[in-house]
Amino acid sequence: MRNSRFRGSNSGSFQGVQQREKWTKKTKVPALWEKAHDRNAKRVLNLIVELEGLWVKLGQYLSTRADVLPQAYISLLRQLQDSLPPRPLKEVCRTIERELGNSMDVLFTDFVDEPLATASIAQVHRATLANGQDVVVKVQHAGIRAVILEDLKNAKSIVDWIAWAEPQYDFNPMIDEWCKEAPRELDFNIEAENTRIVSRNLGCKKTNDEARSENRVDVLIPDIIQSSESVLILEYMDGIRLNDIESLDAFGVDKQKIVEEITRAYAHQIYVDGFFNGDPHPGNFLVSKEAPHRPILLDFGLTKKLSHPLKQALAKMFLASAEGDQVALLSAFAEMGLKLRLDLPDQAMSVASLFFRSSTPSNEALKTMKSLNDQRIQNMKVIQEKMELTPKEVKRFNPVDAFPGDIVIFARVINLLRGLSSTMNIRIVYLDIMRPFAESVLLGSISRGPTVDAHWIHDSPIHSDVESKVRKLLAELGSIHKILGIQVCAYKDGKVIIDTAAGVLGRYDPRPVQPDSLFPVFSVTKGVTAGMIHSLVDKRKLQLDQNVADIWPGFGSNGKDTIKVHHVLNHTSGLQNAFDPARENPLLICDWDECLKRMANTSPETEPGSQQLYHYLTYGWLCGGIVENASGKKFQEILEESIVKPLKIDGELYIGIPPGVESRLATLTLDMDELNMLPSLANQPELPSTFQPERILQMATNLPVLFNTLNVRRAIIPAANGHCSARALARYYATLADGGLVPPPHSSLSQPPLGSHTHVPKFSASNDTAKKRKGKEMAATEKHKPKDHQEKKKLYDEEQLTSAGRGRDSSTESLARLVNDTGTSAGKSEISGNDQDEIHNMFSNPRIHDAFMGTGNYSGLVLPDGKFGLGFKRVTLQDGSLVGFGHSGIGGSIGFCDIENRFSIAITLNKMSLGSVTANIIRLVCSELNIPYPKDFAVSSAIDPDSEMGSLLVN
Repeated sequence: MRNSRFRGSNSGSFQGVQQREKWTKKTKVPALWEKAHDRNAKRVLNLIVELEGLWVKLGQYLSTRADVLPQAYISLLRQLQDSLPPRPLKEVCRTIERELGNSMDVLFTDFVDEPLATASIAQVHRATLANGQDVVVKVQHAGIRAVILEDLKNAKSIVDWIAWAEPQYDFNPMIDEWCKEAPRELDFNIEAENTRIVSRNLGCKKTNDEARSENRVDVLIPDIIQSSESVLILEYMDGIRLNDIESLDAFGVDKQKIVEEITRAYAHQIYVDGFFNGDPHPGNFLVSKEAPHRPILLDFGLTKKLSHPLKQALAKMFLASAEGDQVALLSAFAEMGLKLRLDLPDQAMSVASLFFRSSTPSNEALKTMKSLNDQRIQNMKVIQEKMELTPKEVKRFNPVDAFPGDIVIFARVINLLRGLSSTMNIRIVYLDIMRPFAESVLLGSISRGPTVDAHWIHDSPIHSDVESKVRKLLAELGSIHKILGIQVCAYKDGKVIIDTAAGVLGRYDPRPVQPDSLFPVFSVTKGVTAGMIHSLVDKRKLQLDQNVADIWPGFGSNGKDTIKVHHVLNHTSGLQNAFDPARENPLLICDWDECLKRMANTSPETEPGSQQLYHYLTYGWLCGGIVENASGKKFQEILEESIVKPLKIDGELYIGIPPGVESRLATLTLDMDELNMLPSLANQPELPSTFQPERILQMATNLPVLFNTLNVRRAIIPAANGHCSARALARYYATLADGGLVPPPHSSLSQPPLGSHTHVPKFSASNDTAKKRKGKEMAATEKHKPKDHQEKKKLYDEEQLTSAGRGRDSSTESLARLVNDTGTSAGKSEISGNDQDEIHNMFSNPRIHDAFMGTGNYSGLVLPDGKFGLGFKRVTLQDGSLVGFGHSGIGGSIGFCDIENRFSIAITLNKMSLGSVTANIIRLVCSELNIPYPKDFAVSSAIDPDSEMGSLLVN
């Protein structure tokens, strides 16, 4: 191993200076440090020159970091960019003649002995070709290949040792990338081709008269004349070095404009082209002397080609940082293969924001370095608390589990550009300059739409003729930009007839929608929450006519002692406006305990049971409080037990997403053409005052911003925060359509298989213990309740069990007609112990449909002619007849079933509208199946202010 000793007295070491600082006057401390920096910088420079090879590359990198290193290092190490001691002229000429196969006299009429520049791998001479053209000749140092490769081998050994001793400083991905790229940098034929590609991508040979695209950059790149493995001849361009500040000022060069244009050129290379120069240190740039002064880009030996998915992931990471979108950031990390050992989205966003932070002038280096160090200490403190590590353990903890080598050069470029601007004393706002380029690569992919992109509709087998027609309709709607991303799944007679995914996951996320993608479905969540309540009723954990205060300790205050469970499910509890987080604090909806506390402490506006007013948010917390207090378990545990596990839809239906599913999330945007029509809709009496059309428009406009954030998506909001795939939601309603009878396994044509995701929410033991303790306390309370209450409960249970034998009118009877392929009664429970695989029916109540819709024996628990039954919105035909139930969400997602025809459908989408897309699809499907379509979907295209279309959005 080549080595050299770093000689010098202890007086120059940092520890020595720190000791002397304690005994030095404050006024003399800066001079003390400046002298130490000068002395140590000279030592570092001499050592690097002696070692040459890879260490010169390291020195070049350090010389650009004026944002974090003292000026003494920058001033001296700057020589490594192009002012190293030159190799002997005889050696240079010998290399040229060997590589090009001719003598110097034949090749050149003039060759300048003194090099223009000498750097780590080669030196450059000015010359004139035999044809009279002025050129520069780049000649590789003899023997440098062996030196570089040996240095890489040694560096790899050092990095391995560091990673073993200090795991948090594992630089293996970086050195591995260098080992892969360095040999390519030593072949000038590759550099020549790289130069041609970048020049072509940036349009350097186009004249100023040609049409300029918005993101075209204005830079120059020399033409390639001739190349071999060790010699490169380029067009000569007369320019000023970037570190020659005096000359730049003398020529009147706008340094801010030059650095901004260089930054734009790199943004174009990275985000648009996916092929970029990985070595933007000041020695690789000139500025043309002629006005308009333009940057001249040199040296394309170290380049990196990005795959299209990685290029999109980097653009997404940049925009996520700019928008503060944690979901998009973690999704981008997953797409590029960056894995973290901890779920710390705030810290991940903090690091990403630092990475793309604006550059600072060199005179702020000390302040910048301190800020970065403070941020690092703070992040490590959070990690220490999260992992419960000792100070010694946290020093050895590396929060990165996998770091993709493909982004090492990208990270190097960003840091070099920041150092370049600091060296020039220029402040660059990267978020502003790079943003248009990052947006263009994503929007360019997204805007193609179904007419151009053959894969806009997910490539999966077609289940039926009606599915073929649905896909054609989706393509038509997509071509007029009514759809961004969508899933449609439908069951008929217990079998899948449609399972289609189409479009992209988001405005800045051009990845295609897959069958297992997760869409936010807003109030569709209410139908899932209602199923959980009915499951607990079916298991005798609570009763529909039970006072909520008997279940939920503390709820009975402020006039709520008469509110019953069925009032909550029927939107008649009077708590529709219990509090308005949109005006108070939108993020309050993320605080589960606080929201439950608000529900317990509020007062009803109207007499319970007297008026049906849509509980657009409070419904969820009311149901959530009932679920947790009645079961003694966490809300999400009951969701898993009562719905997810029995239906085998693991990983595709959540209320509050867990960590680890970010890469499957669709992001929301708005169809403003439709939403702007909201104010024209008449006020709807079934909606509370805080949820009338004029307020809905304001809320809908803010919803994508709010519900695209990770903290909101992770929150438990049982009225509005469901995340699911259409196939999981359709399977849920297919089960409910058959009275709880679980259909056969989902179609094998849908890949990946439904339920194949093993990730499920984890529940902490401490919380579980608390809930179980609360459950025991409730049981004890129940035991000591008055005898009349216990008798009432007993009678209620008996009524539930005997209601199946009572007669009903023919129309109601038809709603409960449940027929399966085997002829087995849907009311028969086949649960065997706790084995979830044995569950075939979710409910034992044969009249469960009546319970859902508030009909038959349950009609006394709802308001007559109301739009809602017990937790579900009633689905009626245009003649008023009741055929089923379901729930839609603000923006158009929906799930419902027609029990008369054993038909269920789910639609999930991420471009929020008044529901015209949903209506078009449902009308088509119903027409093809010869099923009457529901009244709410009577209008299929243009928004009619007098229609029921508004109900799609708000229910």
